[in-house]
Amino acid sequence: MKDLKFYLNKALKNHFALGAFNFCNMESLQAIVNASLKTKSPAIISVSESALSYMGEDFVMALAKTAKKQNPALFLHLDHGKSYEICKKAVDLGFDSVMIDASALDFKENIKLTKKVALYAHKKGVLVEGEIGQIKGVEDNVKADQNIYTSPQEACEFARETGVDMLAVAIGTSHGVNKYSKNPTLRMDILTEIERLLPSLPLVLHGASTVDERLVETFNNFGGQLSKAKGVSEELLIEAVTKHNVVKINTDTDIRLSFTSETRKVLEENKKEIDPRKYLGKGREKAEQILSAKIRNVLFSAGKK
Repeated sequence: MKDLKFYLNKALKNHFALGAFNFCNMESLQAIVNASLKTKSPAIISVSESALSYMGEDFVMALAKTAKKQNPALFLHLDHGKSYEICKKAVDLGFDSVMIDASALDFKENIKLTKKVALYAHKKGVLVEGEIGQIKGVEDNVKADQNIYTSPQEACEFARETGVDMLAVAIGTSHGVNKYSKNPTLRMDILTEIERLLPSLPLVLHGASTVDERLVETFNNFGGQLSKAKGVSEELLIEAVTKHNVVKINTDTDIRLSFTSETRKVLEENKKEIDPRKYLGKGREKAEQILSAKIRNVLFSAGKK
């Protein structure tokens, strides 16, 4: 059976990326599953600590089991775990991979905590993602006021000391819907140097939603209030995937935005509607459409299942 490590290595060799798509309810997960089936793509289904708490462990595991039954090339991932305890819990629950995000700690403490998680997870056959540097913005329980770019030298030492299977790097992406005040740029030179030092290590981009202006327009036209919403350009993400070793790209904001903008539209146009299936179903369809396009045109993972 093809596991997550197989697909990470395949992506590294063939220059495509797995989408790590966050879900927080059944409909958002269905959108991910449907998009992955429609495009014949492997993908990572991610939950944050807050999403795990919101849905409940039993519901998350049951939903993930159902998703994997439909597409065996889906892998359950803990996004931005902040402690050893939450990562251990995810490992014990049966997650395929966990991220220990100790990037806010001192470098040596980051290494110490990440290594502790890796030692436990690897005994259970679970992959581990660590992070060096800090990514600006707010997402669930993750908050940083500024970007602290990843040091390639520190990344090399970190990978060697911790044994992580994936490394999240900070090169100018940002969490949340208001990512930039001007046109974004990404530090591809940092990627190049990390790849020189760590040529076989899968790299990860967080905060990489594109924040489609058409979705923002729909959101605002139907009662929303999003100003200065701006994401990462598809061109920059494509460069990171096709010319570098980025094989996992996280997407959360785009799912939330597509789902919510369409839900707002349905409720505004049908003011007497009280059936959640009617408006959540439309939100699910829009999220599926956005994810399918991302898989095909940015990640290039379509047909790689």
